[in-house]
Amino acid sequence: MYAVIMAGGKGARFWPRSREKKPKHLLDIISEKTIIQETVERIRPLVSSENILVVTGRKHARTLMRQLPEIPTRNIIIEPQGKNTAACIGLAALHIRQRVPDDVMVVLPSDHAIADSSKYLDLIAAAIEVASRENGLVTIGIKPSSVQTGFGYIESKDLFGKINNEDVFRVRSIREKPDFRQAQEFIASGNFYWNSGMFVWRTSVILEEISRRLPNLYAGLMKIDQALGSADEAATVARVYRQLDSISIDYGVMEKADDVFIIPGDFGWSDVGSWDAVREISPQDDKGNVACRDSQAIFEDSEGSLVYNPGRLTALVGVRDLLIVETKDALLICKKGRSQDVKKIVEKLEAAKLKKYL
Repeated sequence: MYAVIMAGGKGARFWPRSREKKPKHLLDIISEKTIIQETVERIRPLVSSENILVVTGRKHARTLMRQLPEIPTRNIIIEPQGKNTAACIGLAALHIRQRVPDDVMVVLPSDHAIADSSKYLDLIAAAIEVASRENGLVTIGIKPSSVQTGFGYIESKDLFGKINNEDVFRVRSIREKPDFRQAQEFIASGNFYWNSGMFVWRTSVILEEISRRLPNLYAGLMKIDQALGSADEAATVARVYRQLDSISIDYGVMEKADDVFIIPGDFGWSDVGSWDAVREISPQDDKGNVACRDSQAIFEDSEGSLVYNPGRLTALVGVRDLLIVETKDALLICKKGRSQDVKKIVEKLEAAKLKKYL
């Protein structure tokens, strides 16, 4: 059994703390460890370090090696450029298949937070059992706690069975991010779950699905497969990747596949997708204020705010619903609920060629 951790992305929503060389998963935002260190530590009771693969970009490979010394260097798989999750997962499946003819692979995002690791492991173990028995694709769904338009949704169908005391359902449909009204309808129906981006399947099953649903991607992967382990591997991967379409595994495969299973979970999950999300999962005072780890703040007649400012004191007086993030060279002041728009600041910095802030 193998685990594949997808460690791409720019982390633009966490500017100014996240930068091109150090996106969200490489930051210690929510604990003393970085988010990817927590991700690896969380799965290790089920998968040994020898069988954990991390797929990342060249810019981040050295930092990952320093942060994850227990992961063998050969397990850090470098993509020459980001081509979304379908290519990432396909490439990892080839590397696993090079070692064993067929095995279960657990696919995990690198940048999520989970409060109840024990329950999380129970669900992953159940998903592994399903993937071992069935020629299908298994995903973990998150029981919704509120109406959210920033997540994809998965609609369950009939109960397939109970595996390791966990309910396993067949999937009726996978939906893109809905508008608010649609999200309300999804929640009211009782059979929709947030798409966690966590998947479990056998390498043979996912490669077969890619060949059926994404033949152009599969053709490119087969060219890479022939070059793996040879002197031409890096050049072949670089050449093929330039020609690949950028498409997500959800849109390219999961939405079209016939045998998809979902195991619903409730284990304190957060995609830590913004500074708003950090405030929500962090300890708050009685007014809903948060001083992030290593930050100092005084809140006077203020509420609903977050401060990140290692090394200095920030005092808030008579304000509410602010996100204040300070680094050595930049200061962000954002209204609570608008932190998804921080990526627009990054876009403007890119347009203005202000590279020192990126």
